[in-house]
Amino acid sequence: MSDYYETLGVARDADPEQIKKAYRKLAMEYHPDRNGGSPEAEARFKELSEAYEVLKDPQRRAAFDRFGKAGVGGAGGAGPFQGGFDLHDAIDIFMRDFGGGGGFEDLFGGQRRGGARRRSGGGETLRVRLPLTLRDVLHGAKKKIRLALFESCETCDGSGSADQSGAEVCSTCGGRGEERVAQRSVFGQFVSVTTCRSCGGEGRVVRNPCPTCHGEGRVRSESEVEVEVPPGVTSENFITLRGRGNAGPRGGARGDIAVLLEVEDDPRFLREGSHLLTEVVITTAQAALGAEVEIPTVDGSTTTRVPAGTQGGGAVRVKGRGLPDLNTGARGDLIVRVRVWTPTDLSSEQRDLYERLLEVEGPAPARVEEDEGRGLWSRIREAFTSG
Repeated sequence: MSDYYETLGVARDADPEQIKKAYRKLAMEYHPDRNGGSPEAEARFKELSEAYEVLKDPQRRAAFDRFGKAGVGGAGGAGPFQGGFDLHDAIDIFMRDFGGGGGFEDLFGGQRRGGARRRSGGGETLRVRLPLTLRDVLHGAKKKIRLALFESCETCDGSGSADQSGAEVCSTCGGRGEERVAQRSVFGQFVSVTTCRSCGGEGRVVRNPCPTCHGEGRVRSESEVEVEVPPGVTSENFITLRGRGNAGPRGGARGDIAVLLEVEDDPRFLREGSHLLTEVVITTAQAALGAEVEIPTVDGSTTTRVPAGTQGGGAVRVKGRGLPDLNTGARGDLIVRVRVWTPTDLSSEQRDLYERLLEVEGPAPARVEEDEGRGLWSRIREAFTSG
């Protein structure tokens, strides 16, 4: 799509909060890590991120409103970044605004205090997936991940140089790390700033590179990183480990590690926020007379009382046996849907009993009123499966 407003599905007079909300919803839907690396999803995710990056900035938005894409990326329509806009840019934008800040309280749902973390010469952000079970969500977890990270080269002490000369000022950009490029379009001349092609934006070059790291100042090394996951997380949450990622080239600051959480499905439960939904099968006698039944929980099992006269499809609420809320720590409930089992292969004794029951029981009502439990289940199930 060529119109950023259409890309995000917002009106041209949408306020910043509406733009941010629309982007987050669509970006979560098309995020590559939630679509198995689908090329179509990646392309859509990049479009959404590019549109958001322009419309969230008042100056870029004004330029786009006046000149279209040419106003923010030149006549070639390169978007908000000269030199192209790739998937790494898109993910950086998403992680910057929705991936959490530096403190524990803003890793999940809090607002980010700072802007984009783009440090000249810093190490690249490393993105890893961390699979979790519902048990991890219930109790929290400490997980260890083995990673191949860039570490400072011991041979040259991170300088990248084989001798004491070290790095010299780049002659192309004069140490600025940037080059200014003038472009002409139907709207006039635009001057853009691009990364220096000679030094890669560092402003310095190594004339006599270290033979171990080939002038990089860093080498690959296997490392183990511990991630502390708090209770109550979902697959929409991210954990950002600041300064724990790749060492930057030639003494540059370390990058970050973005941990993408993936809560695995548990076939026994459906999850709705902090509530869990499960099913239990009981006999007709248990349904009529009431019974104590065993039900599964995330970390084992428990028992609950099914009231006498329970109808098939009804529900029983077990307080406080769901999952903790990420922000408050309060436990949700376990909602148990009751299914009544009718036997199909009766013994002679069972048949006799059922025939005697048939003689004394009254006729079935024309319809069964939906009880409170059934209504609760229906509402929660509808909310869980909608959208």
